[in-house]
Amino acid sequence: MKARHLFPIIAVLFLLPATAQDKLLTLEDAVYMNPDIFPKSLRQLQWMGSSDNLCWNADGKLVVLETETMKRDTLDLLDDINAGLTDLGVDSLKQLPPVNFFEDEFRLRFVHLNRIFIFDRVSKNLLSPNRFPEKAEHSDLCIVNQGVAYTIGNNLYIALDNEEIQVTHETDPGIVCGQTVHRVEFGIDKGTFWSPGGNYLAFYRKDERMVNPYPLVDIDQRIATVKETKYPMAGMTSEEVTVGIFNLERRETVFMKTGQPADQYLTCITWDPSEKFIYIALLNRDQNHLKLKKYDASTGDEAAILFEEEDEQYVEPLHPLYFLNTFPDRFIWLSRRDGYNQLYLYNTRGELLRQLTSNRWEVTGMLGLDEKDKRAYFTGTGENPLEQHIFSVEVKSGEQERLSTVHGTHIGDISHSGQWMVDSYSSTEVAREIRLTDTGGKNEVILLPDEDPLRDYAMGETTTVTLQADDGTPLYGRLIKPPNPDPGMKYPVFLYVYGGPHSQLVTDSWTAGAGLFLNYMAQQGYVVFTLDNRGTSNRGLEFEQAIFRNLGTMEVADQMKGVEYLKSLEFVDPERIGVNGWSYGGFMTVSMMLRYPEVFKAACAGGPVVDWKYYEVMYGERYMDTPESNPDGYKNASLLNYVDHLNGRLLIIHGTMDATVVWQNSLAFLKKCIDEGKQVDYFVYPGHEHNIRGKDRKHLYEKIRIYFDEYLK
Repeated sequence: MKARHLFPIIAVLFLLPATAQDKLLTLEDAVYMNPDIFPKSLRQLQWMGSSDNLCWNADGKLVVLETETMKRDTLDLLDDINAGLTDLGVDSLKQLPPVNFFEDEFRLRFVHLNRIFIFDRVSKNLLSPNRFPEKAEHSDLCIVNQGVAYTIGNNLYIALDNEEIQVTHETDPGIVCGQTVHRVEFGIDKGTFWSPGGNYLAFYRKDERMVNPYPLVDIDQRIATVKETKYPMAGMTSEEVTVGIFNLERRETVFMKTGQPADQYLTCITWDPSEKFIYIALLNRDQNHLKLKKYDASTGDEAAILFEEEDEQYVEPLHPLYFLNTFPDRFIWLSRRDGYNQLYLYNTRGELLRQLTSNRWEVTGMLGLDEKDKRAYFTGTGENPLEQHIFSVEVKSGEQERLSTVHGTHIGDISHSGQWMVDSYSSTEVAREIRLTDTGGKNEVILLPDEDPLRDYAMGETTTVTLQADDGTPLYGRLIKPPNPDPGMKYPVFLYVYGGPHSQLVTDSWTAGAGLFLNYMAQQGYVVFTLDNRGTSNRGLEFEQAIFRNLGTMEVADQMKGVEYLKSLEFVDPERIGVNGWSYGGFMTVSMMLRYPEVFKAACAGGPVVDWKYYEVMYGERYMDTPESNPDGYKNASLLNYVDHLNGRLLIIHGTMDATVVWQNSLAFLKKCIDEGKQVDYFVYPGHEHNIRGKDRKHLYEKIRIYFDEYLK
């Protein structure tokens, strides 16, 4: 689930001349329709194959940085590529497309008109070894054989050597191959997995014939039509997933014998470097017992159970196995089994060789290993959960080192050798800076200096605050004041909330993690506040699991600590506090409005979950179990049970084609309001899904702003 939102207007400010630091953000700015206010970046920044040389696209040309000498060169490849395209009878390019390098750094690959092209920048030869149809979806390129896996409808295909191979032949639309499964939970973001040598393709096969179809109404036709989606609600029959492996030489598919129960979850799919085995994490429907299994890729037989993980609340696998380069029988596994996400070194017999990290903070992701497997590189929060840093750990000794040196949120990219690192970071003081450093910390080059894209705008002062939950747990918040506040004025509050798992809104990053709409609202004369309550990310398992089976209670209690803080500020009007959120944030918005009707004067909730029994199996059952096993939790969390508390002004917004939080949620709330004689405001975006995208997002932001202006000013 995702969130977003904001609002208001101080007309007199718009009459002032737009001189330095007097400009105000517009709604177009808030929707990121103005590229001039984006932090600058380097387009297509990448390592050149397995070398330590870097390149990026600048004005259609490749800038190459040779790390050994720190010399730069500019490659203008477009004319040579277009000459090759002309020879092949293909339309030319107007600009250099995104390219990727082969290991040797002299050959590069790009896609144009659904064809794969390989260009040798030394010989200037251009080849086109493969093509795939224009109607192909979910395309997945194999960098070894230039094959492309893709789907058409619910079936899976492979394009190889300009030949189309149909992998699956499903005639029932209820069986879907080669696409994501389990509603994109458990780190799943695709449905196909090429083997290291390109000889096999693993893929998901999803049987959802037993799942109830859910109707979405498409009004684009004169007679509205029903577009059905499969939506397994919590406690109801779920999809059944299997993993197939297609042998490109034999043109045969073997399915892994993952067994029963059929509605288990299959994730973390990883090929063994030998291509003889594939690894799958099997998670039970209750999501509290994981088994990492090894399967024979040629027969589908289970070869071994490497290990198991159990947790009374839930286990949530999110990462594949990371195999070492020089020891192909060893891999790194990410797990939160000790309360924080850590790195563990295993062998393929399932023996734990050592726990590589033992921090009391979260590892947020793996970056890779050096070519000799001496050190593993990863990102993690470090001691301050508002930050993210780049670290390395020695595989043999477990000796750990922080490689990023300044505070903020760092994203790392390690060269193949492990000798160099690109560090792209932002902080509350830096919009974006990109540095090249050697991992020994001796050399550093600034590739992109920081430049404030908002330097001409009147931005309100942004601060981060630390509050305490009832049990003393630190809670981090972000406060944005209106620009040039009047010392004697009390301002209304725009409280923006999300509050659910997989979110962290307050960070040591540019604008402290606030989107431009929040800054826009501050310019309109609001004190804008956000708090990350218990249940949100990057604070460890105990912090996240505190809300288990009782959503909406502890989160709201934590948010009220933020309200207490706001009321203590002399420039805040405690009688004019509003709250806004989307998705889980919509659920939180309505929860806060109904549970504390005397506190909140106005609220706007977008795409809100109203009753968790209307939400889907994978996410809903992880945090709430089923309605049958947790009736009290579902009752306490259902907003329908608090409608009689509604006192202030509440606007609910929903997209009519929302297949994430289905429309039924807010419609049920409307019906309950009518039954209780409660007035509520309501607005829909016809044809929109869970997020209101494109030009209509400006309309959405304006509607929210107008609503809070009307009832809080």
